[in-house]
Amino acid sequence: QVQPVESGGGLVQPGGSLRLSCDASGRSLSTYNMAWFRQAPGKEREFVAARRRSTGGTYYGDTVKGRFTISRDSAKNEVYLQMNALKPEDTAVYYCALGAGNPISSYLRYASTYEYWGQGTQVTVSS
Repeated sequence: QVQPVESGGGLVQPGGSLRLSCDASGRSLSTYNMAWFRQAPGKEREFVAARRRSTGGTYYGDTVKGRFTISRDSAKNEVYLQMNALKPEDTAVYYCALGAGNPISSYLRYASTYEYWGQGTQVTVSS
């Protein structure tokens, strides 16, 4: 059983940057598709970014495309979400998710694709 653990959240001013990290508790990330989702108060969970394990291909939600980058560090066995040009509407709890299946690429944006979820880390964008 793998348990993702997120870190790196916090308070940042609009226009600032933040990098979230996700550790897979000792399990190799190379065997998982990985993704970040977020959920703001009163809203549904939203797809942010995903990285396909087989090809390394990356996919992004429309609201973060061009500002956020998902990446993996094989040596550290961590996955990151680099967030730039942050906006107040990016405020949410961010979740790391891992999935062992082999879905088609379009399914990588669905929460049901992922079996393992972290507890989340709060990101607040405010002046």
